[in-house]
Amino acid sequence: MLKTAARPKAEAAKKDSREGLKAALAPPKVVAAVDLGASKVACFIMKPDGVRRGDRTLTTCGVGYVQSRGVRGGAIVDLDEASAAIAQAVERAENVAGVNVQGVTISTAGGQLTSSRVQGRVSIGARPIADNDLVRAIQNALAQIKLPGRRAIHIVPIAWAVDGQGGVRDPRAMFGKTLGVELLVVSVAETVFNTLGACVERAHLQLEGVVAAPFVSALAALEEDEMDLGSVCIDMGGGSTSASVFRGGSLVHVETVPVGGHHVTQDIARGLSTSIAGAERIKTLHGSAIASANEDREMIEAPPRGDDPGAGPVVAPRSLLKGIIAPRVEETLELLRDRLKSAGAPIEPGAGLVLTGGASQLAGVREVAVRVFDRPVRLGRPRRVPHLADAASGPAFTAAAGILHRAAFGPREAVSPKQLASSKLRREPLDPRANPVAKAAAWLRDNL
Repeated sequence: MLKTAARPKAEAAKKDSREGLKAALAPPKVVAAVDLGASKVACFIMKPDGVRRGDRTLTTCGVGYVQSRGVRGGAIVDLDEASAAIAQAVERAENVAGVNVQGVTISTAGGQLTSSRVQGRVSIGARPIADNDLVRAIQNALAQIKLPGRRAIHIVPIAWAVDGQGGVRDPRAMFGKTLGVELLVVSVAETVFNTLGACVERAHLQLEGVVAAPFVSALAALEEDEMDLGSVCIDMGGGSTSASVFRGGSLVHVETVPVGGHHVTQDIARGLSTSIAGAERIKTLHGSAIASANEDREMIEAPPRGDDPGAGPVVAPRSLLKGIIAPRVEETLELLRDRLKSAGAPIEPGAGLVLTGGASQLAGVREVAVRVFDRPVRLGRPRRVPHLADAASGPAFTAAAGILHRAAFGPREAVSPKQLASSKLRREPLDPRANPVAKAAAWLRDNL
């Protein structure tokens, strides 16, 4: 009787192990990245064979983008318009790729992005550190996360410590009595997260995760040396300007301000009494945040506001345009600098700045950033995606490319994106009663 009763349990355990291994070792699915911005909505699609681990490059099979609708200042203000823009961008990318997308990962810089750090520590004993010990340390740290009214979208291990010795990249197989971990928790407002989910559902897609735009932009724009030595990646979007701080190869802080390139356009429209479309065109063709030669004598024309056929174009010196743009750009970067300073962001003394995002393409922005931050500054764009068309390879598409980088190369997060996107955060990463094979399969599936 005992043998008969034990047999179904053993068979069930074997079945669970086989299913766990199949899920862990199954080939990766098509990855669809959507950058939901205030200026545009872009979709990048990558097939499993688009990842080349030898030289860490990516190949997209489909790209689509449309003008953003229903988004203002990094927040959704019209659900129907925003969902229609997402559906249209995804459909365009699907047509190029020749695949059907079921779910998407959304990047956002809205939702009052914030970051905080928590620590966990467990005892080990006189034996090598194993995966289960890493899980227990992470679980200990997760238990300290208190986010009332907010949703965690990234839980990233910053560093491990063995017997108090910090800076350990991978403690597995090391010996020690205690194991500690420090996690960075990036979160957004719960209401914003739910609105994003509803928006994606209205586009007849599944939400596979929400990511912070400054984080994924950095993954696409920064070199590994910059992450190791320390760097700040500033993503200048249409509705917001956000920053991610890296130190020792890990993300250590995220900050955002609700001011972006669209605010510059509105200032131009008000200052020159022209339309928003006319102001955007003037900004793109003639805009600059620094003085240039002969700008007092060079005149620019802007279409008049309204539909009066008898009204002539608005004519103004280019110096007036610079006088409108420069104060707003400087104010935005100063506001971000002060936010980083007040938050105590751990920026290395020699850390450089990398500017990316559509608003960073404005002439003179790099020079203003050098003056405001007093650090070396370079312009960043998607790297290691060599087959992107020129129209989709600029700084404005860095966040979309970064989602693909994250899916292909990491970094490994303490909790899987799908788990964070679910309704409840699972406090027990692994079932302690599961057999070792199932545990290993679950760890590989959720975290690698």
